Amino acid sequence: MSNEPVGVLIVGAGASGAAFAWSMAETGTSILCLEQGPWMHQKDYPTNHLDWESRAMGPFATSPNVRNLPYDYPVNEEQSDISPLMYNAVGGSTILWAAHFPRLQPCDFRVKSDDGVAADWPVDYAALEPYFAVNDRMMGIAGLAGDPNYPYHEPPLPPLPLGRGGNLMAEGFEKLGWHWWPSESAIITREYEGRAPCINLGPCTSGCSQGARASTDITYWPVARRKGVEVRTGCRVKEVTVRPDGLADGVLYYDAEGVLQEQKAEIVVLACNGIGTPRLLLNSKSAQHPYGLANSSGLVGKNLMFHPCAMVTGVFDEPLQGRRGPIGCSFWSHEFYRTDLERGFVRGYSLQARRGLGPAQTALWGMSRGSIPWGEGHHEAYDRLYDHNAGLIVIGEDLPEETNTVTLDPELTDSHGIPAPKLNYRLSANSRKMLDHGIERASEALKAAGAVETMADPLMRGAGWHLLGTARMGTDPKTSVVNEWGRAHDVKNLFIIDGSIFVTAGAVNPTSTIQALALYIADRIKQNIEVLFE
Repeated sequence: MSNEPVGVLIVGAGASGAAFAWSMAETGTSILCLEQGPWMHQKDYPTNHLDWESRAMGPFATSPNVRNLPYDYPVNEEQSDISPLMYNAVGGSTILWAAHFPRLQPCDFRVKSDDGVAADWPVDYAALEPYFAVNDRMMGIAGLAGDPNYPYHEPPLPPLPLGRGGNLMAEGFEKLGWHWWPSESAIITREYEGRAPCINLGPCTSGCSQGARASTDITYWPVARRKGVEVRTGCRVKEVTVRPDGLADGVLYYDAEGVLQEQKAEIVVLACNGIGTPRLLLNSKSAQHPYGLANSSGLVGKNLMFHPCAMVTGVFDEPLQGRRGPIGCSFWSHEFYRTDLERGFVRGYSLQARRGLGPAQTALWGMSRGSIPWGEGHHEAYDRLYDHNAGLIVIGEDLPEETNTVTLDPELTDSHGIPAPKLNYRLSANSRKMLDHGIERASEALKAAGAVETMADPLMRGAGWHLLGTARMGTDPKTSVVNEWGRAHDVKNLFIIDGSIFVTAGAVNPTSTIQALALYIADRIKQNIEVLFE
């Protein structure tokens, strides 16, 4: 290992860090990415073992507080209505994701102009459109062209099959005259770039043993490394260091042996997600930046957005073969996406079709809500639910609120003594009304599809998949942390490229937009390289 200075230092090897590194590699400058997790191996994923569901709820759980692995860090979520989900590894949270891959819609970038709330983005869909297309090719996106809610674009691969449950639910939407469309998914449906296609194994969220579901350790990183980018694992970054003039000059990090190391760089790029990035910035205090790095606005760690979710499950008389196919990638509906004030709330939500749960998950879910009793009647109740359920997830737009925050915990630390992030997040009245409306509509759609019973989870606590907004972009340094191309207003050689720079959240999964932004920012850096620090 060498700690020789590099041209570009990236912290985090997940969705955005990988895309950014791949794009910047064409400059020929030295690029190093520090990642606190390891490289993953498909042979180790739970689906290679008979106890795959147990492993998926233990060492491969999506919550770091459940996994508690050496390369995790704890999160104080006692004051949060939603539990955050993330994974530390090369590939980041794309290791354990459903790979549902919508883009933000054009209207999502102009919320203030259209609806009078939150703020407009300093970039728009048109600026990101070519980067969406590049990213679709690199990740291998399956989908169907022509969704009327988006400008026309053609995914490189045909869509995944809807499955029996998906087809039934789609029939319900047809009866009601509501919009639905096959999901765009980061799961390949035929051989693509040396990867084998999806075989409908099912439990995508515990790692894809087939390699069909995209994660950046098998999409972007192999290409970036062939171009000369170095990835260094087992590196937990403590703080970003600064020069006497206040510019960033590198990081301090603990290596795999727990030894504190220093890495210098001309440009520092943060790709640590909407919780990890503000944690690192707030911990990077100095004489020049007494309130944390890049925090003259006081907004670092504020405006945390999650996408509050509710789930409505329908029970059907007929078996649905729910295990056959990716659980979260069947179809979506944007029927209730835009503001209609007669509904009693501003902005809207999407509906995402969910296939059935595994056998152990079905039992635990049914018993937790009292649908499956202990003792007499247990097997009959279980048989009624297993392979007979499918659902709709209500994904609500979470508007930014400064009271929803990531701060540094005064007592809790990780294994190296670095302060853990502490969350303060409360569901807004607008979001509650939105989810209630979505539950009613989802129940209506499931009944139209033939469900004999519906059951609702009004707020999925363990659904903090999307970590957004805590270092927002904007043109005014007083009301934002980074400018319109990801550069910190306060530190001209510091860039942020993950979901923390989102201005608003939209009502769809954010990874496609996060990666498009990372590619966009990389291009802006390359185009402005001669005057970058002016």
